[in-house]
Amino acid sequence: MRFLVSLAWKNLSRYKRRTIITVIVIAIGISLYIWLDGFLLGAEKDSERNLIWYETGAAKIMDRNYWKNIDYLPLKDSFKPSSALVNAIKDAGFSWTKRIAFTAGMFDETGSLPVKVYGIDTKTDENVFKLKETLVKGKYLKPGEYGVLVGVWLARDLNIKLGDIITIRTRTRLGAYQAIDLELKGIINSPNPMINKGTAFIPISLADEAMEMGGRVTEVALGMPEWASPDKKLILLTGKIEKSFPGLVVESWRELAKDFVSVSEGKRGGTGVLLFLIFIIAMVGISNTMLMAVYERVREIGMMRAMGMKDSSIRVAFLFEAGGIGFIGSFAGIALGALLTFFMVKYGLDYSSYLGEMDIGYRISGVFKSAWDFKAMFYAFFFGIIVSMLAALVPACRALKMEITDCLKYR
Repeated sequence: MRFLVSLAWKNLSRYKRRTIITVIVIAIGISLYIWLDGFLLGAEKDSERNLIWYETGAAKIMDRNYWKNIDYLPLKDSFKPSSALVNAIKDAGFSWTKRIAFTAGMFDETGSLPVKVYGIDTKTDENVFKLKETLVKGKYLKPGEYGVLVGVWLARDLNIKLGDIITIRTRTRLGAYQAIDLELKGIINSPNPMINKGTAFIPISLADEAMEMGGRVTEVALGMPEWASPDKKLILLTGKIEKSFPGLVVESWRELAKDFVSVSEGKRGGTGVLLFLIFIIAMVGISNTMLMAVYERVREIGMMRAMGMKDSSIRVAFLFEAGGIGFIGSFAGIALGALLTFFMVKYGLDYSSYLGEMDIGYRISGVFKSAWDFKAMFYAFFFGIIVSMLAALVPACRALKMEITDCLKYR
């Protein structure tokens, strides 16, 4: 076995230029895959955080009919959170906050835009969401005041500034038309673009009064520390809610953000297709290299066979040679891919000037950072070696089918 490994290594150095070209092809392919995989994984993880911190929380409790028609935010399907429900949430280990969500038209002197308005409990909202941390101008809301917070893109589109009076027009839970005059108290710039471009926030007490809610809410949002996984606790809480409060449902952030989840799964699946195409190209290059190497050494193969070397040993020698090319190329590709990923993890790239307010499916407003995916690196490394060895198998087997006398006469 040591002789076969030594023979394969010597054969690699005999055709340096060809070997180097094949190694470069494999290295570039693997490095691009690792960079793209880390880029998409980073975008996915950042989007998950931005969804949970600014839009959905870890989960939400809602009326069953409200969930069925959530796209319309039907205020008639709201509910009163009882002390028993709050105790069940606390017992499950979740923080919580009440919200009232409704659609409205936001007007100022220059025009109007459709917005999604949240009535938030300013005392408990920070337990679940990080909205207050994104305030870039003005001040946070006080309980009961006639004030509003809006996203930075919405403020720009309406051309409004701090202190301006804005009118929100909507319909109450009982169907009456309602207009509310509010002072712009603050402007937020969230990493989540959905919050920046069409969302407004008012105190929940104001929303309760203006929308004729009578103490009802549309949702109770749940939160957990970033490092904690809510999945197991959500299963237990869901079972308890379904048993004790049959009119309510618990939906995780994945269910609340199906659009993002579907986009994410599709793009992650695309990386697998990319990897397959990359290695198809690499396999063609490796096969070509090994085919030329085999046919240039047909007489050498015939001589080894005439001297008693087994066909299986010759085949293994060629597989080792191809595996060596795959090993060097995969190692170089991992190193280059890790270098590119390190830059993206540490610094990222700001695409805000290119993307603007485009909806690309991810909940990221501009700066994209990668994430380390060591599992993908591991698979790509060994996949490169295995594919290289498989690519060498066909030409090696073809040469070994020739008669020994034909091999010795081959020119």
